[in-house]
Amino acid sequence: MTPTDRAMRRELYLLALYRTLEAALLALAVFGPLQGVFGGEARDPALAVAVAATYLVAAAVLLLLSGRESVPLPAQVIFGVIIDIAAATLATHALPHAGPGIAMMLLFNVGAAALLLPLHLGLAAAALASGALVAQYMVVVIAGSPIRERPLAEVLMFSVSYLAMASLTNFLGRDMRETRTLADKRGAEAANLAEINELIIRRMRVGVLMVDGSGRIRMANEAARILLGESGPEPEGPARTLPKISPALAMRVAEWRRSGEADDTPLTIGEDGNEVLPRFARLLATDDTTLIFLDDTSLVSRRAESLTLAAMGRFSASLAHEIRNPLAAISYATQLLEESRDIGDSDRRLLQIVHQQCMRTNAIVESVLSLARRERAQPEQVDLVGQVRAFIDDYRQTCPEENASLRQAGQRPEVPAMVDPRHLQQALTSLTNNAVRHGHQPGEAARITINADILDGSPVIEITDRGPGIPDAVAHQLFRPFFTTSEHGTGLGLYIAHELCRANDGRLEYVSLPGGGACFRITLRNGSAMLG
Repeated sequence: MTPTDRAMRRELYLLALYRTLEAALLALAVFGPLQGVFGGEARDPALAVAVAATYLVAAAVLLLLSGRESVPLPAQVIFGVIIDIAAATLATHALPHAGPGIAMMLLFNVGAAALLLPLHLGLAAAALASGALVAQYMVVVIAGSPIRERPLAEVLMFSVSYLAMASLTNFLGRDMRETRTLADKRGAEAANLAEINELIIRRMRVGVLMVDGSGRIRMANEAARILLGESGPEPEGPARTLPKISPALAMRVAEWRRSGEADDTPLTIGEDGNEVLPRFARLLATDDTTLIFLDDTSLVSRRAESLTLAAMGRFSASLAHEIRNPLAAISYATQLLEESRDIGDSDRRLLQIVHQQCMRTNAIVESVLSLARRERAQPEQVDLVGQVRAFIDDYRQTCPEENASLRQAGQRPEVPAMVDPRHLQQALTSLTNNAVRHGHQPGEAARITINADILDGSPVIEITDRGPGIPDAVAHQLFRPFFTTSEHGTGLGLYIAHELCRANDGRLEYVSLPGGGACFRITLRNGSAMLG
């Protein structure tokens, strides 16, 4: 049921209540001590008794029906006004000296009915009341009753009043309903907009708090509650105040209210030590209610990292193109030197190493270019055991034994997998270089083990060292771009290895070792179909 329908039902109930009051007054005039109030004798006492009793019962029944939504409203109004007109006409005939009062009371019934009905039905009810009033007057005149009747002019004035009242109340009711409908529509739109605004505020990545002058938090969106270290449903009550949740932020708000100048230094809040940059705005000029915007500095830094990565991608692509030209010249010169007969066997071996490293560097350049261009990997079915063995043999040619001890572990003869060999080579090189630099105890050479195995049905490669390991506080940031614990590092090695694994539908993760050291695990797609 719409608000307009509920309002009309309420008006119908008031009309039924008024009708009951009319019936009660008529009954008192006939049966009770008010018999002499009208100052005249009844023309037909029996008719007066019958009309008063019947009208009272009918009014009570209509009052009960007015609360039932199963009965159509127009039917209740029409049936009620017909009973009103019939009772008023018969009561006027039976009690001629009460006629003007009864006609006056009927005026409200007709007007109220026209308020709830369409115009044509309202005018029809007014015309019926006017006709009944005139007909009753004509019956009395023709019958030649000895009791003096009211003049014809009065009857005609009441008849015109019924029609005028019906027209006026109908127009008034229509305007009221249109106004109410429009107000309900605007109210619903305003409520929807308020809900949308609240949803937008609550889902904003920027934390938003609304704090009154006493420090009570009146509203906090999801981002703000996360930054403040709150979880679960939003608590209620006066105990939820800003000084209790974050004293540092409350002091910053108080200082801003006092001086009107904002402090641009980041602030640490919450149990997790979130670093935010608070901004303040006064909600109303005459009120101390303050809006607090909490910008998470980690989001700002990630946006900066994204921009830097985009610039680095363009730069690395340009740099890779520049490297390829001298690299091709070195490789060509090496091939020419290998063909010379004046080169000894030991020097020829060195030339082979130079040529192999040129090919390896060119593969790395190609991988960087494909990563910068976001090209898809070209996975092949390979044996990880053989790939690891070849990588170790190749790496030992460039890394002296005194710098690192590199060995292969594992008992499996074959571990099939789907991966782009170029990407796997670069990822292994990056992870091994990282272990050589950081995976050793002071004064000792790095001891690195590479193992190809199958874990939970998936092929994996684990690069393990016996160094000091990685603190838990920074382990979750290892694969973020530009994150490094070394003053000489760029923070891109692990990130590029991570992205290369993702490009091959694999993943790279850090595994903490209970006995010390670090382990990086590469998980790849299964390639068992290769070995049938």
